[in-house]
Amino acid sequence: MGGEPAAVFLSLALPAQTPQPWVDGFVRGLLKLAGQFNTPLAGGDTTQSPDLILADIILLGSVAKGRAILRSGARPGDRIYVTGELGAAAAETDFLYKQEDGCAKKSQWIPQPRIAQGRFLQERRIATAMIDISDGLSTDLWHICENSGVGASIRATALPRGRFRGREVGFDFALHGGDAYELLFTARKHTSVPASIQGIPVTAIGEVVRGKDMMLVDSDGRLCPLQPRGWEHFRKLSSSK
Repeated sequence: MGGEPAAVFLSLALPAQTPQPWVDGFVRGLLKLAGQFNTPLAGGDTTQSPDLILADIILLGSVAKGRAILRSGARPGDRIYVTGELGAAAAETDFLYKQEDGCAKKSQWIPQPRIAQGRFLQERRIATAMIDISDGLSTDLWHICENSGVGASIRATALPRGRFRGREVGFDFALHGGDAYELLFTARKHTSVPASIQGIPVTAIGEVVRGKDMMLVDSDGRLCPLQPRGWEHFRKLSSSK
């Protein structure tokens, strides 16, 4: 929304047998990232879980009254943009789920929240609608379309695909995979949008259209329906997440 983070709260539920070094490492990682943005851990709770490790993280922030970039501001004719590259986090998550021994090696991908880029777009009144790509491009674009009452057309060849283990990720990871936390935003057709913000590339991937449908222009120029196939809460984990 183009805001400034103010405080983070963590509630952590742990099975009794959870190794202390794991807990210490988890908290160190959270504090390290929060510290990069001068955001204090202001509270939360710890409790015992009967089985899984559960982490509930709430982040509070602020933005000037009436200046928050919502999901509802996109209009037909707006261009659609993303920051950074897509799919690497989803590819790594998929790789770790498939490890037969259940051992997760050190992560190669550490997503970074695009706080500075969001503020830039808000302060210069560039973005008309915006969301971070936590659930996958297709699903988060659907959220913008639903809230704005519009449709969208995306060019498959325009998606900036990330790399995992030295190779470009599969197209489905870039289109449907989540956890990237890059920004997906729209801007008016004649608005000047920079090619990069604070060193992070910005790529035009399509445009907002009339109606309610999302469409994908494939590599052969064919127009195909685009369904939101990223993460959806209260639904079984999708294969592309």
